[in-house]
Amino acid sequence: MTVELHGYQYSVYSWIARLALHEKGVVHNWIEVNPFSENVPASYLVIHPFKRVPALVHDAFFVYETGAITRYVDEAFDGPKLQPTEPTERARCSQIMSIVDSYAYWPLVRQVFSHRVFRPRLKRSADESEVQRGLDATPKVLSALETVSGQGQYLVGNTLSLADIHLAPMIGYFVMAPEGAALLRKHIKLSRWWSALSQRTAFLATRPGLPRAPQ
Repeated sequence: MTVELHGYQYSVYSWIARLALHEKGVVHNWIEVNPFSENVPASYLVIHPFKRVPALVHDAFFVYETGAITRYVDEAFDGPKLQPTEPTERARCSQIMSIVDSYAYWPLVRQVFSHRVFRPRLKRSADESEVQRGLDATPKVLSALETVSGQGQYLVGNTLSLADIHLAPMIGYFVMAPEGAALLRKHIKLSRWWSALSQRTAFLATRPGLPRAPQ
């Protein structure tokens, strides 16, 4: 059995896929793919025709789109179950994953993290107006997540699920911006969840090493 995860080292979605694999205990090979390169290998475009990351290859089977990857990882391999079986909890897990993709990714990662943290580390120009737009949009997202999350240790009950795995890397990037950390602290349940989740072994093991900030 051969499992390969093709991804970009700084991609939050690649981080999500790696986190799912680690939480399931799936041994896999990491294949670095820079989707922004002009010379993405033709062999990768066969796997992912839209030239994005990540993509998973399991023997002769390959799949792209992060939600499809993490669900496949959960269902195809042994290890702790990452999707609830009870209908309301399963629906809540899917809902949180959708909120993350549809409403959290852009302001938390593409606006706040990218322009406040990542671009400066690469000595690339950052747009303060993008940071502000992200900060303006974030409270609604965090409030929605605070409302739909349960009362247990994790977002859906007392068992880790794909909801946690999809949100954690985005929060991990978001709180690297001081303004992001301050906004998260205003949400009691999410802050408590983050304090525990961010110390999990798999989360720490998969956290990307970012470029150093210029001195």
